Amino acid sequence: MQGKVILLTGASEGIGRALAVQLSQAGAQLMLAARNLERLRELQQQLPGASAVIALDVADPQQCQQAVAATIEQFGRLDMLINNAGITMWSRFEQLDDLTLLERLMRVNYLGAAWLTHSALPHLKQSRGQIVAVASLAGLTGVPERSGYAASKHAMVGFFDSLRIELRGSGVDVSVICPDFVVSEIHKRAIGADGQPLGESPMQQDKIMTSEQCAEQVFAAIAGRRRLWIGSLRGKLGRWLRLLAPDLIDRIAAKAIAERR
Repeated sequence: MQGKVILLTGASEGIGRALAVQLSQAGAQLMLAARNLERLRELQQQLPGASAVIALDVADPQQCQQAVAATIEQFGRLDMLINNAGITMWSRFEQLDDLTLLERLMRVNYLGAAWLTHSALPHLKQSRGQIVAVASLAGLTGVPERSGYAASKHAMVGFFDSLRIELRGSGVDVSVICPDFVVSEIHKRAIGADGQPLGESPMQQDKIMTSEQCAEQVFAAIAGRRRLWIGSLRGKLGRWLRLLAPDLIDRIAAKAIAERR
C-alpha cells in the first residue's frame, strides 16, 4: 500500500473510517469521501499519511465524476477505488410505507459504485490498479427484513463479478468484500418501514465484529488483491449449503436476524 493513491467512499464512519486508518498507517495516500465533511476532517487529523477530503453523495452521478477528477487533480493518479459507501433498511417488505426506499438503496449501494467505477476505470487501467466493492453476505443470500438492501448488494456483486471478466488482461483486479454483521453507524441510520432512520442499532452489538476487526481483515484481503473475501465461517459454509440444502440456508438467515435483534 506504500504510496498508493486510493479513493475511499463512506470514509466518515464504520468500516470505511477504520479502513482509512489501516491504509494510512500502511503509507497509502487517501482521498476520503462521504457526505459528512466535518467527520471526514476529524478523521483526516488522525491519519499519519497524506490525505484529502471531499463531500460526496454517491447517489449523484455528477458528484461521482467530480470525486474522481478531484483525486486526479490532488494526487496525479489513482491506484485503487474502494466502493464502501452504503445504506441499509430494517423492515418487512409488506410493511414499507414508501417504496421509493428501494430506489434509494439501489442508487447508493449499486448505481453509485457503478458510476464511480466508470469514471475511475481509465485511470485504474493506467496504473494497473484495483477496484474494491464492499458488498455484504446479504449480496450472496437472501436476508429477511432487509429485502431491498439484499437486492442492491446482489446487484453490486453481480456487477463487479461481470466487470472482472471484462477486465481480464487489463491489469485491473476486482475484489468483492462480503462482511457479516459489523458494528457500524449504518445500522443506526437504517431506514425503517416509515422511511425514517431508526436512530439506534437494532443489533446486539456485543455479539458481532467491530469495525476495526473487520477493517483489519479487509485490509489483508485488499493487499492480497483477493477475488472474494467472506467475513465469517457461516458465510463461507453458506455458499455451499445453498446449493445442497437451500431451505436450511433460509432458516439460518431467519435465525441470524432473530438472534441479533
